[in-house]
Amino acid sequence: MSRKNYVFTSESVSEGHPDKLCDRVSDAVLDAFLTQEANARVACETFATTGRVIVGGEVGLSDKKELKVMKDRVEDIVRECVRDIGYEQDEFHWQTLKVQNFLHSQSAHIAQGVDRDGAGDQGIMFGYACRETPEFMPAPIQYSHAILRRLAEVRKSGKEPTLRPDAKSQLSLRYEDGKPVEVTSIVLSTQHALESQSSDDIRAIVEPYIREVLPSGWITEQTEWWVNPTGTFVIGGPDGDAGLTGRKIIVDTYGGAAPHGGGAFSGKDPTKVDRSAAYAARYLAKNVVAAGLAERCTLQVSYAIGVAKPLSIYVDTHGTGEVEAERIEKAVAECMDLTPRGIREHLQLTRPIYARTAAYGHFGRAPEADGGFSWEKTDLVEALKKAG
Repeated sequence: MSRKNYVFTSESVSEGHPDKLCDRVSDAVLDAFLTQEANARVACETFATTGRVIVGGEVGLSDKKELKVMKDRVEDIVRECVRDIGYEQDEFHWQTLKVQNFLHSQSAHIAQGVDRDGAGDQGIMFGYACRETPEFMPAPIQYSHAILRRLAEVRKSGKEPTLRPDAKSQLSLRYEDGKPVEVTSIVLSTQHALESQSSDDIRAIVEPYIREVLPSGWITEQTEWWVNPTGTFVIGGPDGDAGLTGRKIIVDTYGGAAPHGGGAFSGKDPTKVDRSAAYAARYLAKNVVAAGLAERCTLQVSYAIGVAKPLSIYVDTHGTGEVEAERIEKAVAECMDLTPRGIREHLQLTRPIYARTAAYGHFGRAPEADGGFSWEKTDLVEALKKAG
């Protein structure tokens, strides 16, 4: 039997964190290629350090002349991402940083399997959903994201002019009878503008926003606060630490509350099942929980490169299922085509909707009118109820 009373912790990082900046650039490059051609192939990696951003990887368009034009746009894409995030530091400024572009054409050996509608690689992907939050997400990661998103809003609006882009949050939540009831500790480290600002000064700025986004009653007199616990945090972003695409996969998913298959998401077009099948797994798990078939659901799918049909589908309801897991496994396979093409078409993933996923989590977000976060819809509820 699973534990009912415990403390669990998850962390998030802001859009200005060096790794997240790299995720943003990689996904912005992907969006640019998908805007040009819905079937564009992109596997874009980004590295950032003091005064420099390096972009590399594979790209493909059916028009070779247009491919060259698109590759020439990459420098402007990088600078716009850095500008929007807010970096105008002496050693990392969107106008003066050096951009190096090493994108090249997609390997024909990789393309041959994908072109036959097979998976872009082998791998295992997990989806998860629970009833801890209205978004069907684990509470520690959902609210860690919410804190940083709110701080980014007030920074960019000019309401808090001394906050800077690089930040991390961490929440430890106490659970009673399997439900989150109290924040035992809050860790918040944020870059700031002035050397004279102390940890107490930063806490005075951020605490009202933290209290604003957390549920009433969760912060108590016993809650420990650790705001900029090492002191001054003026040098940040890629000037303070290097960044790389795909290094925050647990932040991207469930904050450690559920398994992760290992593959990163950002910079990969939806033929890569690392991304598209992980989205499909979340979509199915969320619909299973929304349909009342379980309070919690972990769903795994697996693939082989060049093979369309998933090799396996596994469901674990952690003892909360209203029906047997085997019935849910059969139901999800009946309700959704889990071939790579089937996933792309069902969730309409060949649109430029990915740069917005690069910070504050790929899951637990509201579906958007243009198809962004389509995997967060709960439109399979009735079909699953009937099939389950």
